[in-house]
Amino acid sequence: MNNSLPKPVFAIVLAAGSASRFGSTKQLAEIDGMPLVQRASAMAAEACGVNTALVVGHDWQAVTTAGGPIQGFLVVNENHADGLGTSLAQAVRSVRHVAHAVVVLLADQAMITAQHVQALRDAWSGASNEIVATAYSGTTGAPVLFPGACFDELAALQGDAGGRHLLKDNRFVVKTVLFEPAAVDVDTPADLRRASRSARS
Repeated sequence: MNNSLPKPVFAIVLAAGSASRFGSTKQLAEIDGMPLVQRASAMAAEACGVNTALVVGHDWQAVTTAGGPIQGFLVVNENHADGLGTSLAQAVRSVRHVAHAVVVLLADQAMITAQHVQALRDAWSGASNEIVATAYSGTTGAPVLFPGACFDELAALQGDAGGRHLLKDNRFVVKTVLFEPAAVDVDTPADLRRASRSARS
C-alpha cells in the first residue's frame, strides 16, 4: 500500500433526526417519487462515490432501506435525540482516519446537486485551514467542506450544535460558493410541497 497517496474527500449525509416539526419521518417523504434520504444519498454518491457516509438514527431501519444501496459507510447514531451535533461527531469519528476533508450535507436540503458538491471540492485548495461553505439568501451554511484540521472539534460536538461556529473562527479562511437552491429546507409538509414544485419547474 502506498501511504503517500492523498486521502479522499468524504460526503457525510446527516439523516438521523426525528423531524418533530414535520409530523412523521421526514427522511421518507418523497419528491417526484424519491425519498429525501435517497435523493441526498444518491447525490452524495454521484459526487464522492464510495467515499460517503450516511448517518441515520430515528426510524433508522426504514430510513436506511429508503436510502437505497449504500456505497460507502452507514453510521447509526443511537444518540440522535441529543441533537444534530452528535450525528456529525459520530460520522467524523468514523471516517477521519481515511478522509482528508468532509463535505457535510443535510438530507432535508432537497435541491442540493452533485454538481454543487463537486463545486465545493473544486473550490478547496487543499489547505488545512480552508473551509468552503455554501452561500445563499445572504448567509453561509451547509453544505460545507471542512478540512482535516476541523476534525478534532467536529468529532467532539454534542447537542444540536453543528460546525457553524467554525465559520467564524479566525483560525480558518472561509471560501464560499454561491448556490441559492440551498435555501430550500424541508421542515414541514408545506415546505415539501414547495420543494416538489421547485423540482418540477
